[in-house]
Amino acid sequence: MTVFHFFNCAILTFGPHAVYYSATPLSEYDTVGTSVKAAVVYLATALVKLVCLATFLKVPENDNFDPYQELLKAMIGFIDVAGLYFALTQLTHRNISQNHKFQAVGLGWAFADSVLHRLAPLWLGARGLEFTWEYILQGLEANANLVLNLSLAALGSLMWLRKNKPKTLVPIIYAFAGILATMPSITSYLSRGLGWNFPEVVGFELISSLVMAFFSWQLFSACQKPST
Repeated sequence: MTVFHFFNCAILTFGPHAVYYSATPLSEYDTVGTSVKAAVVYLATALVKLVCLATFLKVPENDNFDPYQELLKAMIGFIDVAGLYFALTQLTHRNISQNHKFQAVGLGWAFADSVLHRLAPLWLGARGLEFTWEYILQGLEANANLVLNLSLAALGSLMWLRKNKPKTLVPIIYAFAGILATMPSITSYLSRGLGWNFPEVVGFELISSLVMAFFSWQLFSACQKPST
């Protein structure tokens, strides 16, 4: 039963990444190399973030929300944006379109995030003798992060790769990208500042991921239309 529970949680956590790759044109254009490169950039970015967090943040004495510490975390979190910029603009990609490039980069980014933050807890905890909903919720959270990372990659491609986008949409694109980049700080505030429990935070992440995906898709579609 414990092994069955582990595999169920693992499929819920990592399965959507494979499904997305197979169900979209990414598999037809063989963009695995782009996703792997993006995953490597994510791991390097995570290492830089870890060093910065260890250098500039103090160990909290309690689990209360500290605005100063969270502000530093949010600023350090923008290292992810720099890493995503590098993955989208500086890595050599196959001859694929902008649509496929941001999806491949976002998919690799999200998969590396799930492996780094959820594989070890899942392996150590989901095989326990007692059933718990925590790892199912972690799987749902991984799905939300997949959508959020794809949305951020889409907006990043508009900011850095799309030159002839409507000027009226530029502030909106940057605003939504800023919200996505600070989402970890937002969820931290909900959890530690407002006292939300884990299921409530995951529910917020799922809803917000759908909302951000809708608006990102609308912005991306608007920028694909020929300017008049």
